[in-house]
Amino acid sequence: MSKTLQELVALLPNALVQGETNIPIKALAHDSRQVVPGTLFVCIAGFHTDGHNHIMQAYSQGAVAVIVEKNVENIPAGLTVITVSATREAIKVITPYFFDYPSRKLRMIGVTGTNGKTTTTYLLRSILQEAGFKVGVIGTIQNSIGTRIVPTKNTTPDVIDLQSLLAEMVASGMDYVVMEVSSHALALERVAGCEFDVGIFTNMTRDHLDFHITFENYLAAKATLFQSLGGEGNYKQNKTAVINADDGAADFILSRAACKKITYGINTTADLKAEHADIQATGTRFDITGSFGHIPLDLKITGLFNVYNVLSAVGAALAEKIDSQIIRTALEKFQSVPGRFELVNAGQPFSIIVDYAHTPDGLENILKTAQQIAKQRIIVVFGCGGDRDRTKRPIMGRLAAEYGNIVIATSDNPRSEDPEAILNEIETGINLGLSAGKIYEKISDRRQAIARALQLAASDDIVIIAGKGHENYQILKDRTISFDDKEVVKEIIKEMI
Repeated sequence: MSKTLQELVALLPNALVQGETNIPIKALAHDSRQVVPGTLFVCIAGFHTDGHNHIMQAYSQGAVAVIVEKNVENIPAGLTVITVSATREAIKVITPYFFDYPSRKLRMIGVTGTNGKTTTTYLLRSILQEAGFKVGVIGTIQNSIGTRIVPTKNTTPDVIDLQSLLAEMVASGMDYVVMEVSSHALALERVAGCEFDVGIFTNMTRDHLDFHITFENYLAAKATLFQSLGGEGNYKQNKTAVINADDGAADFILSRAACKKITYGINTTADLKAEHADIQATGTRFDITGSFGHIPLDLKITGLFNVYNVLSAVGAALAEKIDSQIIRTALEKFQSVPGRFELVNAGQPFSIIVDYAHTPDGLENILKTAQQIAKQRIIVVFGCGGDRDRTKRPIMGRLAAEYGNIVIATSDNPRSEDPEAILNEIETGINLGLSAGKIYEKISDRRQAIARALQLAASDDIVIIAGKGHENYQILKDRTISFDDKEVVKEIIKEMI
């Protein structure tokens, strides 16, 4: 991609320009470490650092111009300076233009909600690929362009990385992009310049209140995706909102979606309804009914929460006019998502399930499913992340004790917090949920906690290891270490056998 600085400045009518503008811009960056020759460096005052303090580094690496919102002294000779009132607003305007508005050339499906986003995107990718489309995925586990994997840093990349990735998807011939859209991305407007065709709302429970402060702010952030579907100035037509009618926030989301709506659910009246669900350890059977007709399904994934995920994916596929038989074929082929209720078989006589559940609702969902398929005891290993919403810790402790027979509270990603302090907050909830015959332990070392659970497990027990799922690292106070729950389980079982 290449534009002249003059073209970009023309998008910022109130900008004050000092220096030459008839120069080519070959790249955009707001991180000085990513500057290459010919870059326009946008100075963002972030949570941890201020780009205005890194202008000299950007210049030394080849930046030819900078956008600032503060008075900056000692500007190097030859470096063009564009002053605006807000650099975050400027970057939202110039970035999509710089990359030629890639989302207008793709069918964009955005998935938002507290839980279920990743599974829903994987289900949709399978359906769309079965229908013959080339599909890109942007999400928590990885970003992919067809079969090619692209590294990921955030659930939703920042505005420059995202537009660059979308442009790469256009160049690679993708037809669709299925994308997890986090509440952080919506609140921080990382998706600026993205025009979605379908928005999916999975559910709304407590999470990220360390960032949003209130549940109302969290909900409002999620709703912006659906407001954008009916926004003025949209380039594309035929927008659809696919909404979980069983969720308490459904009416609020529905009221914000000024476009076609498809609702789905199990317990309430909806356009798509799941009926006759039969949930087993090895899979789930149920029927989807609605005005479109009837889809009987026999799936290899299990859990009531996955019934909802399937409904949301089916709603989006129908909105995109995918044939119901293609939908059924794709879903019945679907195997699993890494770290989402993933069975780990290392030759042990009991079941081990690794799951990403890190919210009260997510943990309760997988424990309810475990109860439905358990023959003997449920052993729960879980923790809560440090430097994140503390209010959910006792809630998750109580749920683990209510549904589990043995609970082992351990570290998740403690970050800068004392792991023992986190466990103490979890323990207050565990004590509320305990009943006769149930026991718990606190073991801050996650590997030791997993080993203890596996040592306690007997034939036909289910060991649930929750919180990290697909993650292959653990964030400690002073470092990040390699840590993969599935690999740790296999190593321990090998030692035991």
